[in-house]
Amino acid sequence: MTARMKLTLSYALVVVLSGAALLVVVGLFLLRYVPDTVDFFPNRTDLLRAFVPMAAFAMVVLLIIGWAGGWVLAGRMLAPLDRIGHAAQLAAQGSLSHRVHLEGPRDEFRDLADVFDSMLEQLEQNMAEQQRFASNASHELRTPLAISQTMLDVARNDPDRDVDALISKLQEVNTRAIDLTEALLLLSRADRRAFTREIVDLSLLAEEAVETLLPLAERRTVGIEVTGGAAKVVGNAPLLQQLITNLVHNAIVHNHAGGFVTVRTHADAHAVALVVENTGAPLSPYEIGALVEPFQRGGERTRSDDHVGVGLGLAIAERIAQAHDGALVLTARPGGGLNVTVWLRHPFPGAPA
Repeated sequence: MTARMKLTLSYALVVVLSGAALLVVVGLFLLRYVPDTVDFFPNRTDLLRAFVPMAAFAMVVLLIIGWAGGWVLAGRMLAPLDRIGHAAQLAAQGSLSHRVHLEGPRDEFRDLADVFDSMLEQLEQNMAEQQRFASNASHELRTPLAISQTMLDVARNDPDRDVDALISKLQEVNTRAIDLTEALLLLSRADRRAFTREIVDLSLLAEEAVETLLPLAERRTVGIEVTGGAAKVVGNAPLLQQLITNLVHNAIVHNHAGGFVTVRTHADAHAVALVVENTGAPLSPYEIGALVEPFQRGGERTRSDDHVGVGLGLAIAERIAQAHDGALVLTARPGGGLNVTVWLRHPFPGAPA
């Protein structure tokens, strides 16, 4: 039976049982006080003879009313579920743009419909993001292969080709393709949250990242320093190390000669923060919003010999932060440059900072 039929039977049964209970009460507790003697008219037998047919008729009427009323009430109660079910069918067929938009007072069905609409909206955004990402990734992966093919074609038709120069260029293109593939794998790993967790101190990871990238900062004449105290979180050390390295590397290559990069950590009773701040060119709000999009590159990054770039540095950093139930916040510095703050959960909420 359908849910509507089950509810209808339940309503009808409640009405019939209530009517039957009322009739039994009348029959047992009212008629018992009527004497069943010959000299009294009408006696109990006469009243029962007149009461039973009317009671049976009343039961039939109650059954019909209970059935009809139950059918209508069940239909009205289940109407929101029908709309949600219709939206789910459309979503299963690939249409994620449909919404329930349930009207009326806020109750359990309205809350369910609103949650379902939010889920559909999130799915639609994720699907669009995945399609855009797949398209960009296909283009990015095709570019090194096309460059290699072009260089090989040119070298094949050039009798005076420089083999050593060709090998060097092919090696650069191949390295870029490998870097892009590894970045895509790391991004996928962060999205799937397929990693182990342990207590990690962000301040130690920050010092290690700065020490690793210090030669790059010196070549670009960019000052760099690490400040702050211990900032322990629960997470995966290699992924968090990659997050910090990406942010510091990004801060160095998107800087100007004589600029600086500051990396600091701090913790309060509920959250832990990692802040990477760098000088650089002024950024508009639109540019800030687009920086975490996959395959977004700055012009300096693509031209620099220090970093060819695959356009996934900040995107990977954001995904790693989200995989650790955190957030990555980007703000423009008043004098130019970028301020990146990563907020992560405190491993022991409520503990002293």
